[in-house]
Amino acid sequence: MNNEKCYAAIDIGSNAVRLLIKRLTTDPSTGLLVLNKEMMLRYPLRLGFDVFSEGKISRERSRNLQRLMLAYRNLMDIYGVDQYRACATSAMRDSKNGPKLIKKIKKSANIKIDIITGQEEARIVYDNHLECLEDRTGNYMYVDVGGGSTEVNLLVDGELVYSQSFNIGTIRLLTGGVTEGAWQRMKDEIIDHTRQYGVINIIGSGGNINKLYKLIEEKDKARKRISIKSLQEIYDKLAPLTAEERQEVYNLRPDRADVIEPAGRIFLTIAEAIRAEYIYVPVIGISDGIIDSLLTNDLDKAERRAQRAARRREKELEEGKELAALEEEMESLDEDAEGEEHPAEDAEVSPKLPPIPQVAAEAETTTDAADTASEDSGKKSAQ
Repeated sequence: MNNEKCYAAIDIGSNAVRLLIKRLTTDPSTGLLVLNKEMMLRYPLRLGFDVFSEGKISRERSRNLQRLMLAYRNLMDIYGVDQYRACATSAMRDSKNGPKLIKKIKKSANIKIDIITGQEEARIVYDNHLECLEDRTGNYMYVDVGGGSTEVNLLVDGELVYSQSFNIGTIRLLTGGVTEGAWQRMKDEIIDHTRQYGVINIIGSGGNINKLYKLIEEKDKARKRISIKSLQEIYDKLAPLTAEERQEVYNLRPDRADVIEPAGRIFLTIAEAIRAEYIYVPVIGISDGIIDSLLTNDLDKAERRAQRAARRREKELEEGKELAALEEEMESLDEDAEGEEHPAEDAEVSPKLPPIPQVAAEAETTTDAADTASEDSGKKSAQ
């Protein structure tokens, strides 16, 4: 595998569309492969506001998504991206015109977009975070809160034991797309799958928990975690405010000020269900998971190629040994044959021919005499 390779991930979410570019290089001091972030770009296209209220993406947002994908294509070309994957999640899954829009983008920007299921979305973020866990012992629930859905993955001592995607997200909540029944079903299912494990702490993912982590003053920076108590306190301050007031008081962007409150509500609901004490915030997301998956696939392919090459070398070595043994055997046979080709000089080269048996000669004389007598008798008769 080429150790200098550039990867990109495009995450088309319900709230924002992200482009992440990372480059794989070799650390000259250690000789180890390292994956460094080259750039991260986020644009709040907010597809979910169309989809969760109208069932499809509007013409204006469709045009803007095509323009954005063309811009991302140009950036990937500029950075020399070798491999990429573009994934669309909840909003595109629910959009009636999603598949048609994807075909247009493939034609105009030459970007292939995969609409992934909630289960695959959960797997991507799980695979990514499993590599980030410093301590794989204990119980953790990985929670990724998006605009249209929430993905949860339960890890027990580093092993995935439960994974689910719920259609409860920040924009879906803001557009009235989540019923009380949906809330209750999510809580009941999570409780059913976690009650046997005791206390489970949360690993949070998404832009909202990252911002909440920054807003909370009392936090464990070394472990990158916040207590559920501190999250509840900041939520109680944010919830009564309007989006405009949150922008002013907490210096939030408009596209963050409205979704941060429902995001906090989702995290607190899940924390209550699993009796969590802390939320770890490693600042990772789906984009990171996509690139890690691409890299893992490349490393697996490189390992398989190395294994095939090793098997070929082993086979060639065995064939070389067999050929050498065969050549040695042939040389030995040649030496034996050379010894048999030169008999003793005083030996007869060929034996003398045996004499013609006398009986056979006499028989031939008798036959000739008989033939002569027969001819003489015939002549006398004719006379």
